[in-house]
Amino acid sequence: MNKEPQSFRVYESNQNDDAEKKDDELHKGYETGDLYGPQITDKDGALLDEHDSFYHTTKSLLVLFQIMGIMPIVRVPKDAQTTKRTTFKWISKATLWAYLVWSLESIIVIRVGKERLTNFQQNTNKRFDEVIYNIIFLSILIPHFLLPVASWRHGPQVAIFKDMWTHYQLKYLKITGTPIVFPNLYILTWGLCVFSWSLSFGVILSQHYLQDDFELWHSFAYYHIIAMLDGFCSLWYINCNAFGTASKGLALNLHKALQAEQPALKLAQYRHLWVDLSHMMQQLGRAYSNMYGIYCLVIFFTTTISLYGALSEILDSGLSYKEMGLFVIVGYCMTLLFIICNEAYHATRKVGFEFAVRLLNVNLASIDRSAQREVEMFLVAIAKNPPIMNLDGFTNINRELFAAVSNCNVCGNSNMSLS
Repeated sequence: MNKEPQSFRVYESNQNDDAEKKDDELHKGYETGDLYGPQITDKDGALLDEHDSFYHTTKSLLVLFQIMGIMPIVRVPKDAQTTKRTTFKWISKATLWAYLVWSLESIIVIRVGKERLTNFQQNTNKRFDEVIYNIIFLSILIPHFLLPVASWRHGPQVAIFKDMWTHYQLKYLKITGTPIVFPNLYILTWGLCVFSWSLSFGVILSQHYLQDDFELWHSFAYYHIIAMLDGFCSLWYINCNAFGTASKGLALNLHKALQAEQPALKLAQYRHLWVDLSHMMQQLGRAYSNMYGIYCLVIFFTTTISLYGALSEILDSGLSYKEMGLFVIVGYCMTLLFIICNEAYHATRKVGFEFAVRLLNVNLASIDRSAQREVEMFLVAIAKNPPIMNLDGFTNINRELFAAVSNCNVCGNSNMSLS
């Protein structure tokens, strides 16, 4: 194995045409079905359910979202002869329940919103930090009207994403001979479900005790909203973690492909498995683009206003316990954004860079020429299908996004507070 650092410069995009010609020549002796691995048909419905470890280990979060009325996607019956194991319909028991829950929650949200808006308009003698609090908690009510509707609107895309995971696991099993194992994911998912609601109560009740005008009954309009934000963060974390686990498992199984009777064919099948994984990461951004787009905007707006209010009050009146409430909001929002950006970065790195490094460390002298070419094609596929997580093309989710938001908040608020 070659342990020296390798460069990716030999796999520039201007070599893609030559690589594709080599690929055609290399695979002339193989059937198309062989290259893509075993085909999944409607008769495999029971197998898809049996080996859908990702669904079984993360089912608790899906059920929580269904109870909250956020994501009314449902699984088809186990005996259904279809490859579509997850579906979304505008009229179903799950969606009707979602409409009912959302409508009941809207009653208290609208009532609290009207009261806060009235207080904001009528009381002109309020302190500056109290005005900031009113603006923040009016803005936090907005996701209640946007996020569930965005989730319903993208329900078909979410169902496609879930089905991609289901199909991928069975295809992975048939090609590698081993299932994808998600260690501790079942316990982690349950823990995140409980933690999401616990954190929601903690954040909102802290505001009740830190603000004189935050009445206790107002808190009932916010619990489900904060829990929803926590839940979406948990969902993103779980998916990113699963991408890294799948990529690691595929990388660890590379030796099986190299030792197979037809290593070139096996490597081609692994390559298609990797491309499917990369496409799933891209589908995650398409399926949840509206939800996480609104999510990031709410976090950015809330953080900016909270930090501005806290810094302004500290400069004018000094630090008091009221400003601590604003810092709690800033810390909460920035933590959510950091988790989303950091996990996306790690998933992209594990599926892309680290997998490519493992391929570059393959001892080419120990395999035949056709397998060597397949390794080259594998690296070209990684270069042509980068596992970048973005919100349907609007922005890439990575550490750079977190750094940009942090710099914008710190620099912008410092200038406004000092001016």
